[in-house]
Amino acid sequence: MKVLKFGGTSLGSPERLKGIVNIVRKEEQVIVVLSAMSGTTNKLVSICESLHDDKRDDAKTKIKELSDFYKQYVNDLFTTESYQNQGHELVNSHLTYIESFTEDLFTIHEEKAILAQGELISTALFHLYLQEINESSALISALDFMRIDKDLEPDAYYIKHNLERELKPLSDKKIIVTQGYICRNAFGEIDNLKRGGSDYSATLIGAALEVENIEIWTDIDGMHNNDPRVVEKTYSIHHLSYDEAAELAYFGAKILHPASVYPAQLKGIPIKLKNTLNPSLEGTTIDANNQNRKFTAVAAKDNITAISIKSGRMLLAYGFLRKVFEIFERYKTPIDVITTSEVAVSITIDDDTNIRGIYEELRLLGQVEIEKNLSIVCVVGTFSKKEKGDGTILFDTLKNIPIRMVSYGGSENNISFIIESEYKTQALQDLNKGLFNL
Repeated sequence: MKVLKFGGTSLGSPERLKGIVNIVRKEEQVIVVLSAMSGTTNKLVSICESLHDDKRDDAKTKIKELSDFYKQYVNDLFTTESYQNQGHELVNSHLTYIESFTEDLFTIHEEKAILAQGELISTALFHLYLQEINESSALISALDFMRIDKDLEPDAYYIKHNLERELKPLSDKKIIVTQGYICRNAFGEIDNLKRGGSDYSATLIGAALEVENIEIWTDIDGMHNNDPRVVEKTYSIHHLSYDEAAELAYFGAKILHPASVYPAQLKGIPIKLKNTLNPSLEGTTIDANNQNRKFTAVAAKDNITAISIKSGRMLLAYGFLRKVFEIFERYKTPIDVITTSEVAVSITIDDDTNIRGIYEELRLLGQVEIEKNLSIVCVVGTFSKKEKGDGTILFDTLKNIPIRMVSYGGSENNISFIIESEYKTQALQDLNKGLFNL
C-alpha cells in the first residue's frame, strides 16, 4: 500500500485533476490524500474575516464568487449530465452550509468548520469523477479518524485504530480518497493541522498503516538546493536524509510541511517528493540514508521576531533560562533559535500572536528588546564537530550581510543565521554562488 498526497495546484483545474488519475491508478491499493483546490482556503479565510467583522453582505458576495468558480469547474470536469448534476448538488450543499453562518452566530469553532469545506469539496468531486470513469474507489472522511489531543498533537493510537476500522470493509477498492489538513480535536469539534497540514495528514496516515512509501505531489520537481523564487539557478536534490529534510522544511522550504517528516522517520518509511506536471522526473527521496555532503541546501524563513533579555541576574546563576522558557510555554509559543552569553539571552519566534503578554512577563526578569522584520537563513549539510573550515566558508560567503545571530551546535545538519529581511535575497544568492558555484 502507498499514500499519495496532492496539493491544491494539482487540483487547480479539471485537466490537472484528470491527470492525477493516471498517477494513482496502480496495481495495489492506494490512499489518496487531497488538499483543497488552489486558492480555495484563502477564499474561505477571506469569508471568515468578513463574518468576524460582521460584514455579512460582503461574505455572501465572496461565497457567490466561490460558487461561480465551482459551477464552471464541475461543468468542465464531468462529461455526463447526470454526474454534472450530482457535482452541482454536492458543491451547493457545502456552500449552503457556509452561507448559513451569514444568518447566525459566528465563532472560532465555526471558522474551522468553514475552512474544512475546501478539502471536503475537492475529495467529493474527485471521488465522483472516479465513479464517472468507473474506477474502483471509495471516499472516507478524515473527520472520522484524524484527531489531535488537548495539546494539539496528533493522537497516533486513535488515528491508527479508527483508520483501520474505516478501511476494513474497503479491501476490494483500489483507490481510497480522503482529506488532508482537517481533523477533530479532543472535544470532537472540527479542527485542522494548520496551513500546509495535508502533508502532515499523509505521513500520519502512512505511519499508522506502515505503508511502503509516501508520495507528496506538487507542482515542482522535488526539494531544491535553494529558493527558486528568488535565486535564478537552482537544482532538484535527488536524495535527502530525514534530518536534512526536517531542517529545510522547518526553516522555510515550502514544498513540505515542517512536522510531516517525523511520523515517516519514526517508522522508517521513505517520502518521495514528485512533480504532478512532469511525473517522469525523479524528484526527491527522503529516507534514513545520509549522503554526508558538506553543503546540501539553503532555506529561509521570514516574519521572524528576535527577543533579547539582558540581566545581571544571569551571571553565575542557575534557573534563569528555565524562567524564560516557562513564559514561552505558558503562551504556547515555540522558539526557533536561541543564543546566550553570561548576561543576555536572545530568542527568535515566528509566531508573535502573544508578544505583548510575553514582553510584559519577560520585563520582570530584565531589560527586554524586540526586533522584527528578520529572517532565518538556514544552511543544511553535514557539519562534523571534528571538521575544520566550515565556518570560514560560510562567513566569507556572507561577508557583505549584517548578521544578527548565529546558531550552530544543536545539530550537525544545520547552521542558521538571523539577518534583517531586506538582506535575505542577497544572502540566498551569495550562498548559491559561494556553496554551490551557481
